[in-house]
Amino acid sequence: MLNRRDLLKSLAVLPLLSPLSGILGRSRGCYHLRTSLNAYSFNGPLSKGDMDLFQLVDFCADNDFDAVDITAYYFPEYPKVPDDEFVYRVKQKAFSRGLEISGTGVRNDFTNPDKTRRNEHIQLVKNWIGVAEKLGAPVIRVFAGAGVPEGYSWEQTAEWMVEDFRECAAYGEKHGVMVAVQNHNDFIRTPEHVHYLMKKVDHPWFGLILDIGSYRDGDAYADIVDTLQYAVNWQVKEKLFIRQEETVTDLK
Repeated sequence: MLNRRDLLKSLAVLPLLSPLSGILGRSRGCYHLRTSLNAYSFNGPLSKGDMDLFQLVDFCADNDFDAVDITAYYFPEYPKVPDDEFVYRVKQKAFSRGLEISGTGVRNDFTNPDKTRRNEHIQLVKNWIGVAEKLGAPVIRVFAGAGVPEGYSWEQTAEWMVEDFRECAAYGEKHGVMVAVQNHNDFIRTPEHVHYLMKKVDHPWFGLILDIGSYRDGDAYADIVDTLQYAVNWQVKEKLFIRQEETVTDLK
């Protein structure tokens, strides 16, 4: 098992080797980690209407976060794109409270064998890339999908998914928004899955939202280090898994 100290050493070293250094146009040897709260942390109150995005921004500012990740499905009328007036109100609110908007994210599923349905989800991603651009958010989080569809293998599903991701990344490039897939313990369960998709998509505007709580089959700390090179954003959670056993995340 990789211990905490080894993990932290790796966090300091591996970004130097990240292929994303080419995207950023500078070495990743010197970097500053910033904290951002993902809106899903308030999924209950946001979904029920007990909290709105402006209150979310206030919470982040009042609790000294550097940024907020405003997940798309907490915008009114999602999946419909909000009008510019509302988007810019959210952007102005974040700016007035000294916060960056670190990203947004959508509910998409690229595991569906039906190309027509997948095209609808590709368009969903593209629509919200436009919103991310207006918000000034550098990243949009996407999913792979629920799992391997009946009658298909993982590799067969990944083959069409790679093309879908590549199309989204190409569109993101035109709008200055990174497209990043989250390892979500669904279709993507292991570091091997991440490596496969990253190498196959092979696009400079495609990366990983590294979800530390969704590597469950092995040693999560080792799996994090194994895929760190692809990370553009992280989802750090209170608990992670060591060979399917839930344990409190050691951040010290």
